[in-house]
Amino acid sequence: MTAPDLSPPSAGLRGRRWAAFLVHVFTASGAVLGLLALDAAVRGSFAAMFGWLAVALVVDGVDGTLARRLRVAELLPRWSGDALDLVVDYLTYVVVPAYALLAAGLLPPVAEIPCLAAILVSSALYFADRQMKTGDNYFRGFPAVWNVVVFYLLLLHPEPWLAAAGVVAFTVLTFLPVVFVHPLRVRRLRGLNIAMLTAWAALALWAVVTDMRPDPAVTAALCAIALYFILAGLFRPHAVER
Repeated sequence: MTAPDLSPPSAGLRGRRWAAFLVHVFTASGAVLGLLALDAAVRGSFAAMFGWLAVALVVDGVDGTLARRLRVAELLPRWSGDALDLVVDYLTYVVVPAYALLAAGLLPPVAEIPCLAAILVSSALYFADRQMKTGDNYFRGFPAVWNVVVFYLLLLHPEPWLAAAGVVAFTVLTFLPVVFVHPLRVRRLRGLNIAMLTAWAALALWAVVTDMRPDPAVTAALCAIALYFILAGLFRPHAVER
């Protein structure tokens, strides 16, 4: 049996471990951005809230690539990047938007607590689901992107009962055997998906800049892109998972 190597790590290895740890710090900074978004929502500045959430999305989109490139999981097995990512995502994708839904008064008063409870509980269960993705990288069920749902509710300002019905519908879809497309990881129509996501990001940024009151044409385009992404999952071959 070979004796374990108890010699201190080399300077190069220590440097790589520090770089890997900084990737975890970078991921965790999304929680700070979530707090800033929550503060904006408390002040009723929902455009600023979405601005902070947009920065958090950038962090969420970049940290995985950095982690793989710097071999974070191999160098720092003590810390789980996946768990850290889920903690931050639950704050930015679920908790902050849920509070904004309440603060904006978009729901009927009698439905506020039940709807928020449905969002928080269903999302917590979804994030704990080890089978949240299919083999070809589609999401099983609604992927708890309540930041997107609340974005559209604040953009469209539907009747409160209709907003509540939307919350119920997406909550139910969380547990149904339907799939939703991941715009970056699904190979089928990836080029088109990325182009649509890029267009959506530009239009959504314009909506934020205009304090969630863009031109009707921008609102219509945002709704059309949302419909595309919903249909891209529903009309995928074998879209319903048995």
